[in-house]
Amino acid sequence: MEAIRCFYRRRMDVVMVPWPTQEVHRSTLSSVRRPRLLLVDPDVPAPRVTDVLEDWVRLPANDEDVQARVATLAARSESSTNGRPGLDADGVLRYDGELVALPPLEARLASLLLERFAAVVSRDGLGRAGWPEGPPGRNALDVHMVRLRRRVQPLGLSIKTVRGRGYLLAGSSSGAKGVT
Repeated sequence: MEAIRCFYRRRMDVVMVPWPTQEVHRSTLSSVRRPRLLLVDPDVPAPRVTDVLEDWVRLPANDEDVQARVATLAARSESSTNGRPGLDADGVLRYDGELVALPPLEARLASLLLERFAAVVSRDGLGRAGWPEGPPGRNALDVHMVRLRRRVQPLGLSIKTVRGRGYLLAGSSSGAKGVT
């Protein structure tokens, strides 16, 4: 059976691959970082999935389940290929095919940094985002920014301090004068 391509959103596509009959096609798509939904035969064990650009559904599957998985894969693919990290509603930060789960407070801070990716976010703005009931003391924000900085570093992201102005979230290779 030939793989079926399902178009979703603008230019984002998720390839549906019959599994296990098309394992070679699955491997090829994986090597070129294409999002794929495995259509699992009813009588075989579930596949082991370790890539954020892959998911599976057991056949027969209803259209609603398939479309939900396609939408999730498209969103993951978009955040991993558009050069911008993405944060989902569960506090999972994804970037460049990697992910990290963030505690709720750090997810609120990261959300604001992501809205202004590669731009400076003020300390006041971060204080309001992290503590909606009232901004914390200076040290509380600093402590959580250090923790967040450590969590995002393995993804290839960095949080830079912009003296006297705030913080900036960027890819680790990004650099700017006056930023540490």
